[in-house]
Amino acid sequence: MDETQIASLLKSSDIFPLPQSLKLSYGTAGFRGDASLLDSTVYRVGILSSLRSLKLKPSTIGLMITASHNRVSDNGIKVADPSGGMLSQEWEPFADQIANASSPQELVALIREFIEREEISIGGGGDVGEVWLGRDTRPSGESLLRAAEIGVSSVSGCVAVDKGVLTTPQLHWMVRAKNKGLNATESDYFESLSTSFKCLIDLIPVKKLESSKLVLDGANGVGGEKMEELLRGYLRNLDVEVRNTGRDGGVLNESVGADFVQKEKVVPLGFGVNDVGVRCASFDGDADRLVYFYVSSGDKIELLDGDKILSLFALFIKEQLNTLEGKLSRLGVVQTAYANGASTDYLKGLGLDVVFAKTGVKHLHEKAAEFDVGIYFEANGHGTILFSESFVSLLVGKQKDLSEGSDEYNAVSRLVAVSNLINQAVGDAISGLLLVEVILQHMGWSVQKWNELYKDLPSRQVKVEVPDRTAVVTTSEETEALKPLGIQDAINGEIKKYKRGRAFIRPSGTEDVVRVYAEASTQEDADSLGDSVAQLVKSFLGSG
Repeated sequence: MDETQIASLLKSSDIFPLPQSLKLSYGTAGFRGDASLLDSTVYRVGILSSLRSLKLKPSTIGLMITASHNRVSDNGIKVADPSGGMLSQEWEPFADQIANASSPQELVALIREFIEREEISIGGGGDVGEVWLGRDTRPSGESLLRAAEIGVSSVSGCVAVDKGVLTTPQLHWMVRAKNKGLNATESDYFESLSTSFKCLIDLIPVKKLESSKLVLDGANGVGGEKMEELLRGYLRNLDVEVRNTGRDGGVLNESVGADFVQKEKVVPLGFGVNDVGVRCASFDGDADRLVYFYVSSGDKIELLDGDKILSLFALFIKEQLNTLEGKLSRLGVVQTAYANGASTDYLKGLGLDVVFAKTGVKHLHEKAAEFDVGIYFEANGHGTILFSESFVSLLVGKQKDLSEGSDEYNAVSRLVAVSNLINQAVGDAISGLLLVEVILQHMGWSVQKWNELYKDLPSRQVKVEVPDRTAVVTTSEETEALKPLGIQDAINGEIKKYKRGRAFIRPSGTEDVVRVYAEASTQEDADSLGDSVAQLVKSFLGSG
């Protein structure tokens, strides 16, 4: 990095001083916070994304400006790697360092040191780095996008390309497609989803019931808008009524959206007694989470969360694989310790390989990639299906050798179509919704019938403030505590007192809090178990 480049960085970083007392950490969601404080952070992540593109050249990197299910006054930024997945964890410490650098001089020093260590070549002539930018519908998105553009272009040889208002999954899909040498516009995304969906509809063996209307809660965010675009231009025969689009004055994520519905288990705004028994779904603010529900009475709902969606997907994929002769693949299901125990029992009952990963989709995604077909979901509705490239190639090859219309041919065709319909970069509410809809039609199931796959065990979550969260060390799956010594034995002692009891503790990633999760056969027992484990945490660690 020459003196001209250093001077340019110092000058541009002067425009975006770090707000006092701002301390940020790059997590699964990237950086998030009050939008009014994020100019410097977004500018600096723009620099990081340029360096990432130069390091992996010729590669396009994605930058998404969103705070997902957070309130409208928040915003955030996250990086999409060339695979369309999340930023490599190896670069997260550098993201933290530059986001928190207290002065332009410290920022430039950190960048210079990192460039040397990573052997990144800058200013070699010509535009060799490319960063695609997307944002959701938040009012703060446009000005933050400008800060990102300045950050990207402050690194010599890098260009920023504004892709406009998108869902988070759309940007990830487009980045993945671009780096695979495929067509990568938003219309290509819609085309891929609609073509695959129609193919799966055509492969339904016998129409078992008339497809009924779906009512979608768009969280007053970008997802409802994009769903309407898909329905208008590509899937006119799909009967979906979109509510909470944001056009009627509704506030983003306020008493609406997947996060609200999943946590509160009540109807979102715009839904009520007239919707009793109707199949409904909710997106979150940037459309990377999906949950289903139906109104049971008043404002009460029956929730079909990420665990239920995972179970539906696993059942369908397993059905197709079972039709094929010989064991062609290894199908695996990935959950976190927070997955409801009833869903885990159901999946194991299907004979599936169920593995656990640390909380956070980046950990689940990594684990799912170890299978030929890996399905992962968190209960919050974020998840997807990963198909290994070698397995897809095998399917495509096999398809050519089979008789068109045979059971095996149809099963192979369905699997290939699913691999094109589902967003393999990240969880995607739109593509997930289309897959749920086609599977329900394939099975001939109502939402109530789907809900009967298993009954969730009652659960309780408790947050315990402690002096030092690092005193708790867990196994990599977070299902057992290794430290403090003796606490796991004490927890096991409490678990034994309850029918179908299960409990675990894990330290928060951001605050001095230990989270307790408890399950049992009744809500009273789950509450009691949660409280007793919380008391154990206090006695072993003290109160914060």
